[in-house]
Amino acid sequence: MSASNPTSAKIRVLIVDDIIETRENVKKLLYFENDIEIIGTASNGREGVEMASKLQPDVVLMDINMPEMDGIAASEAISAQSPNIQVVMMSVQGEADYLRRSMLAGAREFLIKPFSGEELVTSIHRVNQFAAARRVMAPPPPPTGVAATPPPPPPKGGRVVAVFGTKGGSGASTIAVNLAVALREESKGRIALIDANLEFGDIGVLLNLPSNRTIADLAGNKADLDEEVLDGTMASHSTTIKVLLAPPRPELAELVKPEHLKRILDLLDKTYDYIVVDLWKSFQESTIFFLDQADVIVMLSTTDIPAIKNAKLFFELTEQLGYPAEKTIFVLNKDDGRSGISAKDIEASIKHPIGGILPKDERTTLVAINRGVPFVAAQKTIPLSQAVLNLARVIIRRTHPEKEPASAPEKSGAARRK
Repeated sequence: MSASNPTSAKIRVLIVDDIIETRENVKKLLYFENDIEIIGTASNGREGVEMASKLQPDVVLMDINMPEMDGIAASEAISAQSPNIQVVMMSVQGEADYLRRSMLAGAREFLIKPFSGEELVTSIHRVNQFAAARRVMAPPPPPTGVAATPPPPPPKGGRVVAVFGTKGGSGASTIAVNLAVALREESKGRIALIDANLEFGDIGVLLNLPSNRTIADLAGNKADLDEEVLDGTMASHSTTIKVLLAPPRPELAELVKPEHLKRILDLLDKTYDYIVVDLWKSFQESTIFFLDQADVIVMLSTTDIPAIKNAKLFFELTEQLGYPAEKTIFVLNKDDGRSGISAKDIEASIKHPIGGILPKDERTTLVAINRGVPFVAAQKTIPLSQAVLNLARVIIRRTHPEKEPASAPEKSGAARRK
């Protein structure tokens, strides 16, 4: 069950629960985890806040319903006094209201009792890895009174549009493919699409493209890589977009280094108007590279609590990285109005406006995937295609304010939920 910790130090865990049997059971579940250390237990929220302040654990496992101070209030207090402490909420209650309140209180994960040892360990590792990414990737704080300096802007040739999904199933790859086609339709420019999910990319499957040449073929001596070699490696799709596919096997991903990605992006910048990048859903080195280089980040989330929680974490990290708020367009995907969570609640939680909403249309997306033809190309007039085309217009205005998209201008992004 044990997974390796990304750092040499053990993950220090504090357990807060008013039931002694629960505290003991959690200890037993973590007993054989060599990279996790239980540093203390508390029997109520107030005691948990005091011990968190004193012990400074990496992760707090927090029950919701406790005497004196409940887990929601305790999580808020811990997040306020020690933002680097990650809170994993535990509860027998799985209702959306509890999930929403926990997320707003600063909890990073939500476990419904009874949970397995694997679920518990996975949650602890996940929140700890996110915290580690924030510490490693965040720039040093500026001197007092001096504003933080964002990363240098990318070259102003081709515009880089990075598509990032908050979790698996958010539809990021499908939207990246269709957004590339929409940008071709609206800008009438040259469009490149990069599958940057280097281990498990599926752009080739979505577009029914052969994978005989991929980005792994460019990972040799970068001095030999020029525009002609790059163009010969990229696959051509019937929509006229050019695609740089991910390696065919996961183990080949480690051949692709940041210096290769930089060389590839420099070359694409010279000949393409837009470079759409489908990113892997983690903050690994290649992901951070493309996020840094992006002119626009399209951050896709569904309307369920875990996805919204991850969106909140994403914006916390990009703030640490010094990205301006306007660099990211937050888009709700697969929306059918049935989640019970309002747009106002979502915006209040993540502290970022919703820039677009894409309607749920499972039949259309499935047919498009099976045929290898993006729905924006095959069914341009349906609501989902129109929403993606509208998103493309928003991106064009943001990256080229002096230009108008090819089609009639819209007043705003994709339709907003009332």
